[in-house]
Amino acid sequence: MQAFTKHNGLAVMIDSANVDTDQIIPKQFLSKVTRDGFGVHLFHDWRYLDDLGDEPNPAFSLNQVRFKGASILISKENFGCGSSREHAPWALADFGFRAIIAPSFADIFYGNSINNGLLPVCLTSVEVQQLMDEVEANEGAEILVDLDALTVTSPSGAVFKFTIAGSARHNLLNGLDAIGLTLAYGEQIASYEAQLPSWKA
Repeated sequence: MQAFTKHNGLAVMIDSANVDTDQIIPKQFLSKVTRDGFGVHLFHDWRYLDDLGDEPNPAFSLNQVRFKGASILISKENFGCGSSREHAPWALADFGFRAIIAPSFADIFYGNSINNGLLPVCLTSVEVQQLMDEVEANEGAEILVDLDALTVTSPSGAVFKFTIAGSARHNLLNGLDAIGLTLAYGEQIASYEAQLPSWKA
């Protein structure tokens, strides 16, 4: 898993509350067995005017030239609600997003994001709206997300603090998913197994 320490990137907005996982990655695209390849289907029903994905919707923010290459997504409360599919953070990360900023997240989506190296940042509704206003007013506006300092810096230089569980912060800073965290204790595990009687091995 790619470590996250700080990231400065172009920001894009989806100015909607309750963005659910079926909008993030619709169910018809869940047949892949690997984590890659989902980005092309991200927000499919909003990004395209047709079912096949041949006709982009020019009104949708991710299709606008000014937001091309955006790596930070700003949205409203309860982002990632709905079904618990892990494909949602897979699709966001595969598209190129490193962080999602919103006033609140659905619990399962929040955990899935952290486990897949995507940083969910909770700010107040007022702070999120300020970020949206600054991004809207300034083409090419970038936001700095610093996990080490637990801060978000707006395009104008305003600094907002956020919190995250210590274990989640540690794993993200060190690029550790569940498997990586287990492997970090490889020596201790091997030592314990070496002491087991044969009938327990």
